[in-house]
Amino acid sequence: MAESHGGGCCPPMDLMRSEPMHLVQVIVPMESAHLTVSYLGDLGLVQFKDLNSDKSPFQRTYAAQIKRCGEMARKIRFFKDQMSKAGVTPKETLDKDIDIDLDDVEVKLEELEAELVEINANNDKLQRSYNELVEYKLVLEKAGEFFASAHRSANAQRSEIETEQVNEDLLEAPLLQEEKSVDPTKQVKLGFLTGLVPREKSMVFERILFRATRGNIFIRQSVIEESVVDPNSGEKAEKNVFVVFYSGERAKSKILKICEAFGANRYPFSEDLGKQAQMMTEVSGRLSELKTTIGAGLDHRNILLETIGDKFEQWNLKVHKEKAIYHTLNMLSLDVTKKCLVGEGWSPVFAATEVQDALQRAAVDSNSQVGSIFQVLRTKEMPPTFFRTNKFTTAFQEIVDAYGVAKYQEANPSVFTIVTFPFLFAVMFGDWGHGICLLLATMYLILREKKLSSQKLGDIMEMAFGGRYVIFMMSLFSIYTGLIYNEFFSIPYPLFASSAYECRDVSCSEATTIGLIKTRDTYPFGVDPVWHGTRSELPFLNSLKMKMSILIGVAQMNLGIIMSFFNAKFFKSAVNVWFQFVPQMIFLNCLFGYLSVLIIIKWCTGSQADLYHVMIYMFLSPMDDLGENQLFPNQKKIQLTFLFLALVSVPWMLLPKPFILKKQHEARHQGLSYAHLDETDESLQVDTNGGGHGHEEFEFSEIFVHQLIHTIEFVLGAVSNTASYLRLWALSLAHSELSSVFYEKVLLMAWGFNNVFILIVGILVFIFATVGVLLVMETLSAFLHALRLHWVEYQNKFYEGDGYKFAPFTFTLDGNEDE
Repeated sequence: MAESHGGGCCPPMDLMRSEPMHLVQVIVPMESAHLTVSYLGDLGLVQFKDLNSDKSPFQRTYAAQIKRCGEMARKIRFFKDQMSKAGVTPKETLDKDIDIDLDDVEVKLEELEAELVEINANNDKLQRSYNELVEYKLVLEKAGEFFASAHRSANAQRSEIETEQVNEDLLEAPLLQEEKSVDPTKQVKLGFLTGLVPREKSMVFERILFRATRGNIFIRQSVIEESVVDPNSGEKAEKNVFVVFYSGERAKSKILKICEAFGANRYPFSEDLGKQAQMMTEVSGRLSELKTTIGAGLDHRNILLETIGDKFEQWNLKVHKEKAIYHTLNMLSLDVTKKCLVGEGWSPVFAATEVQDALQRAAVDSNSQVGSIFQVLRTKEMPPTFFRTNKFTTAFQEIVDAYGVAKYQEANPSVFTIVTFPFLFAVMFGDWGHGICLLLATMYLILREKKLSSQKLGDIMEMAFGGRYVIFMMSLFSIYTGLIYNEFFSIPYPLFASSAYECRDVSCSEATTIGLIKTRDTYPFGVDPVWHGTRSELPFLNSLKMKMSILIGVAQMNLGIIMSFFNAKFFKSAVNVWFQFVPQMIFLNCLFGYLSVLIIIKWCTGSQADLYHVMIYMFLSPMDDLGENQLFPNQKKIQLTFLFLALVSVPWMLLPKPFILKKQHEARHQGLSYAHLDETDESLQVDTNGGGHGHEEFEFSEIFVHQLIHTIEFVLGAVSNTASYLRLWALSLAHSELSSVFYEKVLLMAWGFNNVFILIVGILVFIFATVGVLLVMETLSAFLHALRLHWVEYQNKFYEGDGYKFAPFTFTLDGNEDE
């Protein structure tokens, strides 16, 4: 499948074989190295090899520059976080090719970070003071109310005592006055503390205070209706104002320690009502001043962040681009003269001219006196795999790559997967009503793909959007197979003509086909609608879909074996052609290819032969007469011939190949002693990872065991894989029956009640069941089964999938990476 490419960078796509690759070496002068790597990153067609893998990151040439770029990237992430918190959106850069000096960016970032950090620190201090004053104001209000009520109750009690003293006996008055004259000297002055405590801790706080002071306190708490911002944590919290009365310094010290442990903020408070009013006035004045100051600070901070946002994208792209360039430069080895860098990497053959042009432009633009050297190296190392895909074929290629990346220039299964994958899905999902629903959902994704591709979608939505063209093909094929099955939400419609059959009488609608008379030509496309609803519907459709599944499976397995032939021809392996492809084709088709032919003959002739009996006794009693199961003349002789060829093909696969490989290895190993002297230099340019096989020992036992396993796997797999394709029949039947159940047991049953409310509920249940079960769960189930049929039954016939992807150095994704 070699392809001759004309001029230009973009030759026609060839999905069958990966792009031809070569290992290139570039020798770049130090003064133009940076610009050269930058231009190659813009080109995105060179995958560099790490020539300094034995060195740690700190021992490499450009470790200091990477550290410097990492520090700038940290500052950019800091700015991004600050803008996100402030709700500032970075301005999109229309012209991303503006050249910015990295030193200027570094200086600017340093200045802006210092200014922003200082603004944040000042704002945090002001905000903390503001939050403390808010709490202090609440303490003044709540504690002031408590002390005011206490003063009022004390005055009321004092007036009552004075009234009682007037009515007392005058003889006792001197004694009482004497006692009262002594009491003031014995009175104890109570101290008190005020503050706020988190509401969830208030009960525990009160209990601990009571126990620590052995009940020698009096505490009052007042609930604050609105949440307040805690000065220490900066988070909103629900709090209570408390006032604790105590006696003695020991009790005070205990209370202070408990307040500190519970995170209770304490504030000073005066008993004097005049001082309380004065403090309230001062706090209110300071709060208004701080609010104005904080607002001005936030305005200044937003202006600074908007200034940063104008250049943010440019700085971000520049820093990440520089970091990627220096990472790549560290993969290049330093020449012994320390005047140039030597790099090696993989590149597509068609890109050789583009790479050389980039090297030349870099040398000219950097005013280098010496140009870069570009040369192709010969190597036996396995090149990476590179397929040129578009937005339509990418999803199908990713389905194949999820199983394993194709070996270099191996036949690519995705060429046929583009058609066979949605077709096998549709065989299991055949309903043109459901197919139209899938098509409408997919068309929404396709028509809005430009807008949706720039948005951040959820995980499931992003997965569906990435596979929108796969789902699009699946929906088209589902409509096609639905028309063949003649099912629209399980309802048959005579779209292409009237039914070919009519009933003899009224009672034959529930009878078998014996009760039907053929009055017209055969229904032109798909299943005749008269089959639906009859007793023979299930046996008829079961027989049809089961045989169809076997035909499809044998056809796809044959396609896989034919692909192995093209692989063998491409890699010039005659051994694989004659001792793998030929016996595999004989074995599969002498058994299951023969079964497929019998199915087609039975359909064409209308024979009543039992194919199960034919295939089973082909092995158990091959010499017996077929009797009524004979479908064509000389069938017994042909069966014996096929059986003999199938048995012969097993040792044909097993025995010759290991001995031929051993003989080829001995001949190749013997020929190395007579190599030409002029090939000595080239022999040094082989794979350092052991890519050359010339000097490896040939382990015959390993090769033989491997071939034995491969033979057994194919022989048993031919049976199991054919049976595995019966899942097409099983899932198609399940989908049809589920759809029929939802239609008959939900929609028709709701219609039969002649009640509008029940009908609406029935329609809603039918819609949700159809979408949730048939359009989501059944779609996923059929998708996974189609995936398994491709990965296991189809690809294992030819696909090795032990390659590795081509990962060129490019700036396409670097702008969004925060390494």
